[in-house]
Amino acid sequence: MTSSRTEPKYTVPGLSTQDGGKVIDLLRLRLHALNDLSLTLKHIHWNVVGPHFIAIHEMLDPQVDRVRGMADDIAERVSALGGVPVGTPGTLVAERTWDDYEVGRADAIAHLGALDLVYTGIVESHRAALAEVGKFDPVTEDLLLEQLRSLEQFQWFVRAHLESSGGVLTTAGARTESQAAHAAERDGAQ
Repeated sequence: MTSSRTEPKYTVPGLSTQDGGKVIDLLRLRLHALNDLSLTLKHIHWNVVGPHFIAIHEMLDPQVDRVRGMADDIAERVSALGGVPVGTPGTLVAERTWDDYEVGRADAIAHLGALDLVYTGIVESHRAALAEVGKFDPVTEDLLLEQLRSLEQFQWFVRAHLESSGGVLTTAGARTESQAAHAAERDGAQ
């Protein structure tokens, strides 16, 4: 991961430039994660097939729109803090800490299995950033908390397709998106 850590020349009143720089650094990775998530959701939207196609296809567009709005909110917060939000693909790829989404054209349930793992990663990293910024910036903390509400709800929508009536999640124990996709597809067929 490339680090472009620089302390801003100014930041919002009541926050030191040093703390502003810390928040900017945390938000830079959140911006990359949200931009990546919006592209991944569109990839799934375009490549989902099977009997659940239309339900999943239509479920994803509102998520894409909301995630794009989240990225915009993060970028604007970075600017307000005196930073420079960079949303270019090259920077995203150079600085991200995760690999590309693994699944191409696949059954709806397979994509949802993989997407469940994607959402787990996003939610966990948003929570970690939330805990860190909560130490010194309640405004950014509030922004991330609001986003977590939506991200967790979107994961719940996904998991509703992957959970048995007995409460067992078909993707439990999967470590990769491919494993989760295969587990969801296998258990969804039974």
